[in-house]
Amino acid sequence: MRPSASLAALLLAAATAVVPAAPAFAQTAPARAKAETAAEIPCPKPNVAKPKGIPARPVPPADVPANSVVGGDALATHGLIIPAGAKQPPAVTATTWIVADLDTGEVLGACGPHVYQTPASVQKTLLAATVMDKLDPNQTITAVRSDLDIEVNSSAVGIVVGGKYKISTLWLGLLLNSGNDAANALARMAAGGGANGVATTVAAMNAEAQRLGAFQTHAVTPSGLDGKGQFTSAYDLALIARKDFANADFRTYVLTKATQMPAQPQVKQKGFQIQNENKLIFNYPGAMGGKTGFTTVARHSYVGAAQRNGRRLVVTLLGAEAHPQRGWQQGASLLDWGFAQPKGQSVGKLITPEEVAARTETGSADAQPESATAANKAAPGIHAGNGPGATKVMAAGAVALVLAGTPLLLLLTQRRRRRPLTRG
Repeated sequence: MRPSASLAALLLAAATAVVPAAPAFAQTAPARAKAETAAEIPCPKPNVAKPKGIPARPVPPADVPANSVVGGDALATHGLIIPAGAKQPPAVTATTWIVADLDTGEVLGACGPHVYQTPASVQKTLLAATVMDKLDPNQTITAVRSDLDIEVNSSAVGIVVGGKYKISTLWLGLLLNSGNDAANALARMAAGGGANGVATTVAAMNAEAQRLGAFQTHAVTPSGLDGKGQFTSAYDLALIARKDFANADFRTYVLTKATQMPAQPQVKQKGFQIQNENKLIFNYPGAMGGKTGFTTVARHSYVGAAQRNGRRLVVTLLGAEAHPQRGWQQGASLLDWGFAQPKGQSVGKLITPEEVAARTETGSADAQPESATAANKAAPGIHAGNGPGATKVMAAGAVALVLAGTPLLLLLTQRRRRRPLTRG
C-alpha cells in the first residue's frame, strides 16, 4: 500500500528538512527574571515511599527559557501553578501533570508543565496524531517480521508474521492493548510499507510535534519504548491529545471497551479478545478515553479526557507510581479538580498550530497572537512562585531558520536500543 499524496508530502518534508533543536521563542525580560527568581510551590504529593530498584532517569536536555514559557509565562516552573484562590489540587505521585480545556485551550492548572520527561506508551498518541487520518481504516495489511521487533517483555497485541489485519484493528490493538507490534506495523505502513518505513514515520512524528508546538517532544520509537534522547512534557502531551480528540476515529477507538483480534488460519492462530487497559472508561462518568503507559525507566504515564456540563477537559501526567493510586485514578482525581474550577479561570493556553505557523512566517519576537490576548483577559489573577500576580500569556511559535527561502527542519531519525523493559 502506498501512502496518500498528502502523507507523501509530509514524509518528504520530514525527510528533507532540518528543525532547530531549540526553537527561537521570544521571552520578555520580566518573564525571564520571574522564571529565574520566583520561589516554586511544591506540587502536592502523597506521603508514600518510592519503590526500590528503579533505574536512573535519563538525563534530560537543559531547560530552554523560550520553550518554558510556551503557552504563558506562568508555565515556566517546575512546581505548582494554579489560578489564584483555586482549591489545592489532589496529591498525586505523578512528577509532572497538566489539566486543560480541549475546546478553549485554557490551562486550568499544572505541575512542572514544561519539565522534560520520558513518555512510555503515551507516545502512541503522537503516532495517532501524525498518521491516523492518512491511513485507510478499511485497508488490510500483512504483518512482517520487523513488526515484531520490540523489546522482550514489552506489551504486544499479538499480531503474527503473515497475519492479515485491517488498519482499524491495528489501531485498536495499539490504543486498547498498547501493542508495540501494532505501532511498528502502523508506522511502517504509513510510510508505504518499506524497510525504512518506521524510521521515516518517526521523523514525521517529530515534524508533527514541531507543527503542533510540542517543542520538548522528541520521538525515537513509534511506540514509546525507551530510546536515547526520547523526551516529552505534560504540556506537549496536552497539545497532541487536543489534536487526537478532534479526530472522530480516535474518539471511537479509545472508548472501545473490548474487541476481537481476528483468527489467522493461514498460520493456525485462533482469534482472541483484547480489552481496553484504560480503566477510566469503565469507572468515570463522562470519560472520553485516553492512553496508559509504563516502562521501568519512564514509570507510569497517562493521558485521559472527560466531558461534564458542556466542558471537555484533558489531563496528562508523567513519572507516576502506581501506589496508592494507579495512573488513571490520578488522572480522574485531577479531572475532578479541573471540573470544579470556574469557567474562564486559567494559568495559560494551549497554543495552536496556526499560532506556531504565524510565528514561523513572520519571525516576530514581539507580537502576541489573539488567543494570548484573550487569555490575558480571562486569567487576570494567577499565582506562580510565592504569591498571586498578573500573568501575560505568550502563545509563542517557532522562528524558522531560512536557507535559500526554504525553512530548515531537523530530521530526527529513529535509533533502537535493547533494554529489559516490562511494558511500553
